[in-house]
Amino acid sequence: MISAAFRDAILWQDATCEGMGAPFTAAVLRACAEPEAAAALAPLLQPYDDPSAKALVIGAFPLRILGGLHFLVLSGAAPDLAALYAAETPDGLGGEVAAAATAHPAVLARFLAPPPQTNEVRRSLALIGGFLTVAQETGLPLRCLELGASAGLNMNWDRYAYDFGAGRRWGDPAAALTLSGEWTGGPPPLDAPVEVVEKRACDQAPIDVRSEEGALRLQAYIWPEQHERLDRIRAAIALARETDLVVEASDAADWTAACADPTQGVATIVYHSIFLQYPPPEVQAAILAAIAAKGAAAAADAPFAWLRMEPKPENPIEVEVRLTLWPTGRDVRLAEAHSHGAAVNWLA
Repeated sequence: MISAAFRDAILWQDATCEGMGAPFTAAVLRACAEPEAAAALAPLLQPYDDPSAKALVIGAFPLRILGGLHFLVLSGAAPDLAALYAAETPDGLGGEVAAAATAHPAVLARFLAPPPQTNEVRRSLALIGGFLTVAQETGLPLRCLELGASAGLNMNWDRYAYDFGAGRRWGDPAAALTLSGEWTGGPPPLDAPVEVVEKRACDQAPIDVRSEEGALRLQAYIWPEQHERLDRIRAAIALARETDLVVEASDAADWTAACADPTQGVATIVYHSIFLQYPPPEVQAAILAAIAAKGAAAAADAPFAWLRMEPKPENPIEVEVRLTLWPTGRDVRLAEAHSHGAAVNWLA
């Protein structure tokens, strides 16, 4: 059987999914805690067990389980489970989860080992205000460097169109993808002159969306009843396949130290979204130290910005967007946001 801590973590995530409008996903998690499914999952979960349910939640292990099961559904490997997903019915889920875990342990193990890579493209709706703010305040072209970029879908933030409501828009009206959500507060600086001269990104285990498995893996992390999110990521994948952007396989701390020096004549922006909670504490500290060092090296003609969309340390349910801009080191809380970018409350 799964441990009490794993069961508590799964049921905590179940309640969270219910609260975020994903009742079928919540039902899948409850099914994972049923005796038959729990017995089948237990050998796979044992290497990651922790006495703290909170640590398992922070490590997103319930989301890793969900990703693996959804991948089996999307890939056609578990047709009986797929039938329940298509109908969005909880009837018989426990048995089908058990059957899938028994038949495909290697696939689920591949999803349990690394952190989830949701690469939710609508997070660009929360980040766009930061890019526009740096462009407005520096008046310089942008050099954009993303940490924990997964497949790099948010590297294309400048190729999406944005609808902030009330007739407020940014980007090419003919863009392949328009991002919108529940936007409150004033708009970001929509008239800022934006020129992106460089894009780079890193991830410890980047996903290549040019491969079918990579594309399915990204879709698998999206909750199955959220059809709009699935449509959105499929459009973003199609756009990514048209570009030559590459996510470099690298440790974020090492990559930041090596690649993010402030550069004369451009504004260098290191950015990330729902990423910093996943590296171990010593790597988190190294990332923050590298960013601080780059900020200290900034100058008026070589500014350096740190843009992040991350959970508040004191409450992982609440997400905020913050921007620190050197050489002054001014830190601004730009917005509060839904973790998937579905809602943004602009504060700046």
